[in-house]
This record gives sequence, C-alpha cells and structure tokens, in this order.
Amino acid sequence: MLVFVAVLVQVATGAGLAHADEPVLAWFVAHRTPAATRVLTVVTDLFGAVVLPAAVAVGCALWWWRGARWWRPVLLAAAMAVQAVLALVLKAAIARPRPPDLTQTVPGAVVTHSFPSGHTMAAATLTTALVCLLGVARGRSARWRWAASSGAVAVTALVALSRLYLGYHFVTDVVSGAALGFAVGVLVLVPHRPAPAL
Repeated sequence: MLVFVAVLVQVATGAGLAHADEPVLAWFVAHRTPAATRVLTVVTDLFGAVVLPAAVAVGCALWWWRGARWWRPVLLAAAMAVQAVLALVLKAAIARPRPPDLTQTVPGAVVTHSFPSGHTMAAATLTTALVCLLGVARGRSARWRWAASSGAVAVTALVALSRLYLGYHFVTDVVSGAALGFAVGVLVLVPHRPAPAL
C-alpha cells in the first residue's frame, strides 16, 4: 500500500518515477514488431475483464469440486472481486487520462481511466493469492514458496509489459497496479493467522 501511495504522489507532482512515463512509452512505441504485438495482445487479453473472470470462476468451481476446502476457492474469488472493485473505484477517483490514442495499438479501445492498471493489478492479485493459498497456507517448503513467488512476479511483470508495450498504460500505472494487487492477494492469509492467546 505504501508503494501505491508513493507512486500516486509522484504522479500528482510529476516527480520521481513519473519522469519515466513518457520516455518508456515512446521507447515501446518505437520498438514494436508484428510478432511481439500479437503475443502481448494475447497476454493482455487473457488478463482482461472478459477472459480472466470466467477463468477464475471455472477454476474455483473445479478446485472446490476436486475436494479443496470450500473457503480456499471462495477466498480466491473474493480477492479477485475486491481487486476489480478497488481498481474501478480508484480509476474513477483519480481520473488519470490514458496515454494518447496515437500510442495505443488499438486507439480508443479502452474507455476507463489509466491509474492504476487493472490488468496488472488482477495478475498480481491472482498469482499472489494462489501462492498464499497453495503454498504459505498449506505449509509448503521454502524452496516451493520461492519458486512460486518468482513465478507470480514473472507473470505480473509480463502482463505489465504487455500494457506498456501496447500503449494503454504508463510505467507508474503498472507499478501501482502491481503493488495494490500484491497487497490484495496477501489478504487471503488473514483467515490463516492463529488466534491471539487469551
């Protein structure tokens, strides 16, 4: 949460990481290739508002059906719902404009505001919550948790890269989205905390 607030302040004041927004966007626009555009469009579509919620719903249902304790898939679904609502509320409240249409691979295709990146936030929430529910909460080895956490960071970074590359977000948008997503994902551990001794 502190990272999100820090980035928000930098965006509001035009300081710090906000200085990288325009140059990074320009670099990606100048280095696009047809093959990379196709691949990163698929990545961004998988974590969009249509495919990801459907995949999470099906995944949670299958997880429950295969014998998981009912609250694990419920916690995952709840985390994804919380991040979606939070992203929409923050976008509306902050109301930061998207990068110019000319930088977007499909100009005008996105109508919501830019800050934070909802795709990046969703990826961070999903992967972090899965690591917590499948690993930390079930007492897996430190090696497993390290590998799974690295995978979560890699997936989130790939989704963030896709949003930057396709011209729909600035660097500060994806960094803030990742920070909030990781924070929301970790919330699934709250029910696993031991009760305080009386």
